[in-house]
Amino acid sequence: MLIISQAPGTKVHETGIPWNDASGDRLRSWLNLDRGQFYDSSRIAIMPMGFCYPGRLPNGGDAPPRPECAPKWHEKFLSLLPQIKLTLLIGGYAQTRYLGPGTMTDRVRSFAAHPKFFALPHPSWRTVGWEKRNPWFVAEVLPALRQTVAAI
Repeated sequence: MLIISQAPGTKVHETGIPWNDASGDRLRSWLNLDRGQFYDSSRIAIMPMGFCYPGRLPNGGDAPPRPECAPKWHEKFLSLLPQIKLTLLIGGYAQTRYLGPGTMTDRVRSFAAHPKFFALPHPSWRTVGWEKRNPWFVAEVLPALRQTVAAI
């Protein structure tokens, strides 16, 4: 499985461990994986849209990934990962790059339309409100995600 997401956040930048924060805890919960399973590099690869910490925005929050990173590096890394059975596209930047234009909500809702990819919102605290407005995510998407992850 390959996880493609935004760029390292502040805590990840400080520790050097991807998804080593509250968002990672939430993502592992969504996937029904413990830390050992999640960080087993023989089973899960993690590739950000930007390979470096992009810094903070003036009004708070992490800046978006640098736009030159994915076009320069993704295809090179993907060629080294021929056995990927499922790619999780977490957040709008990854989804736009691999699925084209559209809304994150529409991409997540239509997860079955892209058998090679599984679009997910970013599992940050900001998603809590989105989940409340979209109860189908917990009722339909998460069970399908967990079943798919368990199968591979």
